[in-house]
Amino acid sequence: MKGIVLNRELEDKIEFKSLNSLSPGPGEVKIQIKAAALNHRDEWCRQGLYPNLKNGVVLGSDGAGVISELGAGVSGLEVGQEVIINPALNWGQNQKVQSKDFQILGMPGNGTLAEELLVAADRVHSKPSHLTFESAAALPLAGLTAYRALTYQGNCHASEKVLITGFGGGVAQFAAQFAIGLQAEVYVSSSSEDKIQKALGLGVKAGFNYKNENWTDQALEKAGGFDLIIDGAAGDSLNDLIKVANPGGRIVFYGATLGNPAKLEARRIFWNQLKIMGSTMGSDQDFEQMLAFVNEKSIEPIVDQVFSFEKAVEAFDRMKAGKQMGKIVLKP
Repeated sequence: MKGIVLNRELEDKIEFKSLNSLSPGPGEVKIQIKAAALNHRDEWCRQGLYPNLKNGVVLGSDGAGVISELGAGVSGLEVGQEVIINPALNWGQNQKVQSKDFQILGMPGNGTLAEELLVAADRVHSKPSHLTFESAAALPLAGLTAYRALTYQGNCHASEKVLITGFGGGVAQFAAQFAIGLQAEVYVSSSSEDKIQKALGLGVKAGFNYKNENWTDQALEKAGGFDLIIDGAAGDSLNDLIKVANPGGRIVFYGATLGNPAKLEARRIFWNQLKIMGSTMGSDQDFEQMLAFVNEKSIEPIVDQVFSFEKAVEAFDRMKAGKQMGKIVLKP
């Protein structure tokens, strides 16, 4: 078989190469990958920004495919079954927080950017029937992260005013779609007017370009403030979110691409009784509930562009440039 592996000795830092074929052990499932999707962590691995990186590891956390072989002791699954993969490993028994052994498929262990994948049987779920392999591959990591941030941590309810920042990225697009599915009044922010227009087409009420210095004033004028804010950037922009949060509001952030804020408006936080919470991916329970919600609401992931495995460098470079609207998908 062939796959895309990390090789930081090369100029492009990744390599499409032949690999040994796989055989499932007890409790494992062998999956013929039909489509896989990129996440920022894949590009960050290529840039050397993750700890304990090792050359030769197959990258990729998201994937969908067909079961081609069952290991000993596996029940409830069938050869030929179309499946989607939960990339969260070893969450543990505590719904509140992941265990110290928590990992994500695709680093340090082999991931989905290969023609074949071995994975524990309990990571495998039936693919939502309304999704293609390409759209199903776009769902797991970003969808799970968005669902937990919005529902478990954010406790989103119908009619609440919800702001999703950075619309266009994978988690943000799912958070917006899920919030709409929950009948919230949804708003987005983005640096791209085209992406804001895409959000409006999905049913978002309004969007704000955060490159505008007065975007918070525009947001307050348009919405009057937000009950729940879902953010993946943090940094100094956190103070803008604090400014537009309603008294008693919640801010949930699942990433910090802008790093730590240089200052924090603590007085506004305590005076307005705000709750600021962190969130990351999700538990097995979150994943099962997310899949059920996607099926119930017929959620359709936004796929930006589909590349062949041979064009992996182009796909990774598109991720690096931040040009995507939705998820970047690769196919063997």
